[in-house]
Amino acid sequence: MDDLFQVGCVGLIKAVDNFDIEQQVKFSTYGVPMISGEIRRYLRDNSAVRVSRSLRDLAYKVMQTREALTVRDQKEPTVDEIAKELSLPASDVVLAMDAMSDPVSLFDPVYGEAGETLSVMDKICDDKNTDAAWLEHIALSEAVEKLGERERRILAMRFFDGRTQMEVAAQIGISQAQVSRLEKNAVGQIKKALFPA
Repeated sequence: MDDLFQVGCVGLIKAVDNFDIEQQVKFSTYGVPMISGEIRRYLRDNSAVRVSRSLRDLAYKVMQTREALTVRDQKEPTVDEIAKELSLPASDVVLAMDAMSDPVSLFDPVYGEAGETLSVMDKICDDKNTDAAWLEHIALSEAVEKLGERERRILAMRFFDGRTQMEVAAQIGISQAQVSRLEKNAVGQIKKALFPA
């Protein structure tokens, strides 16, 4: 608020400096637009995220249309209804609405469980979202894709379905010893792909 007050004062000073007393208008007619223009310029140029003027103008049209449709229909309009009213693609409407939403700090609280508050950072920063974890997941997927169909099926039944080698053998129609050998070979191939010597 202090910044906005100071910017408004700058606008007032500019209005005083530039006002022509020879004109047959009140000072407020000239001063108010100067002050509000300075404040608008400050807000546009000093927001947390820089948004283009065209996108900002579109966002204002979207907000006005949303308000008009809400009054007219007595309900919150959908994105498609707003897009149809403005003759725009729905993706442009969503982009404009997103551009006007305030950025969220990574340290803003999301919710608290048992008295413990979690931040946005806590939600996105876990072991599963590291670059190493993603690379490992990709490498594992590629290694499994190189296996034969039968080996992939055996691994899926053993490690995802939790079946025993005997159950897998009965399902596939081979002996338990063959399942054991195929499983061991498949795991060995994956290890070689993930950890080359």
